[in-house]
Amino acid sequence: MEPLRLFTRQLKSSFRDLLPIIVVIAFFQAVILQQIPEGLGSIALGLFIVAVGLALFIQGLEVGIFPVGENLAHEFSAKGSVFWLLLFAFLMGFSTTIAEPALIAIAQKASLTSEGRIDAFVLRIWVAFSVGFAIALGAFRILTGHPIAYYIIAGYVMVVALTPFVPVEIVGLAYDSGGVTTSTVTVPLVAALGVGLAASIRGRNPVIDGFGLIAFASLTPMIFVQLYGLYVYSFAEATSLESLSGMAAAASHQVHGAAEIIQKLFHELLSVVTDILPILVVIFFFQYAIIKKAVPNLPKISLGIALVILGLYAFIVGLEMGLFPIGESMARQLSEQNNVLYIYLFAFLIGFSTTMAEPALLAIAMKVEEISGGTIKQKILRSVVAIGVALGIALGAYRIISGDPIHYYIIAGYIVVIILTFLAPKYIVPIAYDSGGVTTSTVTVPLVAALGLGLATNIEGRSPLIDGFGLIAFASLFPMITVLGYGIVSNLSQHNKEQT
Repeated sequence: MEPLRLFTRQLKSSFRDLLPIIVVIAFFQAVILQQIPEGLGSIALGLFIVAVGLALFIQGLEVGIFPVGENLAHEFSAKGSVFWLLLFAFLMGFSTTIAEPALIAIAQKASLTSEGRIDAFVLRIWVAFSVGFAIALGAFRILTGHPIAYYIIAGYVMVVALTPFVPVEIVGLAYDSGGVTTSTVTVPLVAALGVGLAASIRGRNPVIDGFGLIAFASLTPMIFVQLYGLYVYSFAEATSLESLSGMAAAASHQVHGAAEIIQKLFHELLSVVTDILPILVVIFFFQYAIIKKAVPNLPKISLGIALVILGLYAFIVGLEMGLFPIGESMARQLSEQNNVLYIYLFAFLIGFSTTMAEPALLAIAMKVEEISGGTIKQKILRSVVAIGVALGIALGAYRIISGDPIHYYIIAGYIVVIILTFLAPKYIVPIAYDSGGVTTSTVTVPLVAALGLGLATNIEGRSPLIDGFGLIAFASLFPMITVLGYGIVSNLSQHNKEQT
């Protein structure tokens, strides 16, 4: 009865998280567009499935993913082998990124819009390698105890230094690549690994040292993709537009008929299992072959992993039924409107509402509240992050409409982050850096990418490749600013209370 009671509580919480999305969509459909969306019953059913999937996913995290991640960190720390720990971190980052659905979607769009110069598979391999390197580097930082700010600021300087030399066609894609690498399953496992490692090493603080791995995984792809872009636009040739349009047509094949729908659902379940399988292979290989110990509470861990798979599967199916179709059509309809204020308002509200329902953010916020002993409330942290995403997407939409180069905004944003880093309390800095990587995942990326490409396609004088990408980068950057700002305000408030 206890598991059922917990699931019921999670289900109520999931419906609460989805409510802002429903309100935003209903308001724009009824008041702004004044249209009743097609397939209203399918949309409602899809949103219900999303809520159930989210509840199952969260319960699976608590039962299976968090414990196995923390256990591995403790075992590696006890074993004292730096080589095996860093190899595990690299393989974990690489294996989870290569099959990341958001990265696959962005890579395919990049291949089409670049006329074939960018190879989708090569881009995925390159980004996955950069994430593996990032997780290993982040684990090394925890071992050495170096302040995270030194690494992150040095990374930002490299991004900024490379930008003037990179073709304009690759800049937005490179900035976006940092936001699509941290998947819904990767985030909680990496967070558990970092926190568990910091908790196992004497002199490390789980809050200050444990977080930050996700920030590395969001930063290094920007550097690696810029380098890839330099090579591609120097040596690679464009593919014929006819073959590309044929690829696009094949990719957009519509599914009709009950048999094809069942087949599609089965393939989606298989896809979710395929996405998670590399993670499980890496975990169990290192657990049994390197650490040479059985997984503690294996039946409970297995149940948790099964719940994560089922939850993520239901979540994706529900999104495809309920949220993606209406989100894409609304992005297209709004971009055809004459009033740009509607676009900015939609960008802000959809950014806030989708972020509040983002599973990856929910997972990291739960871990932050647990490790901080309740000092940082997960609902407050999620709200602060969601405000940052909303501001970022609204500003990104303005950038597309105005036609301004993206790097002016991103570089200015990095300068603000660097300044706030030195003003904010130490405990909030790694959490702020991580928040930029957990906001652009299962829910946010497809809608935000559709909005950006829709605007760039429908506004005269804009290029989908040069202007359409970049919204995800804004959605990753601004949460860091708002969370650092929240830490500064909270610190000042606490200081004032102590003085009175």
